[in-house]
Amino acid sequence: MPSCCRGAPCEEMFNPRQARRSLNRYRRKGLGDLERQMLQAAASGGLDGARVLEIGGGIGALQIELLEAGAGQGEVVELASAYEPYALELARERGLGDRVSFRVEDVLDSPDSVDQADVVVLNRVVCCSPDGIRLAGVAARLATRTLVFSFPRDRLLVKAGLALVNGSLRLLGRSFRVFVHAPSSLVAAAEAEGLRPLESGRGFLWEFVALQRPA
Repeated sequence: MPSCCRGAPCEEMFNPRQARRSLNRYRRKGLGDLERQMLQAAASGGLDGARVLEIGGGIGALQIELLEAGAGQGEVVELASAYEPYALELARERGLGDRVSFRVEDVLDSPDSVDQADVVVLNRVVCCSPDGIRLAGVAARLATRTLVFSFPRDRLLVKAGLALVNGSLRLLGRSFRVFVHAPSSLVAAAEAEGLRPLESGRGFLWEFVALQRPA
């Protein structure tokens, strides 16, 4: 189960209404441009029968797409339990219900309770915690082949915008905050677990990096 210090703000922020909106948005629009680039990077090492782990995956859109591209099994590990019925609903409607699982778990509290996976994905997750750099390291440890994660760009405009977001959350009495971690520190945490950078990409607000474990 999630740690109260990390799980509670996420449960407060990502409620069933937000989860349903995420599912409906994905049904209408599919993945965004950056997510499609992440998908290609995750698949670059081959997917035949691979196990996919999506940490903080919400409705699990990326692992669904990877399963449809050839992966064998997928698991979403989330702090916010509100996403579970919608993630499973999406898997069933894509005919993947028997190949997808969902678990509410804090991987920082219990990293050994989560099985390793060939491909590990974190989309817009490391920014949700002050422990984002440590999360990148734990995710890298769980990746036997490839790790792909995205994060806010470390630029003044993005930092200013997120400062406004955090200010608004504070005024609303919410405890959830968004954090901008130095990309070099995030990558270094993954490299410390034996991964090596493979490729990267960026949009206006977000960027991603893919790393691979040497053969």
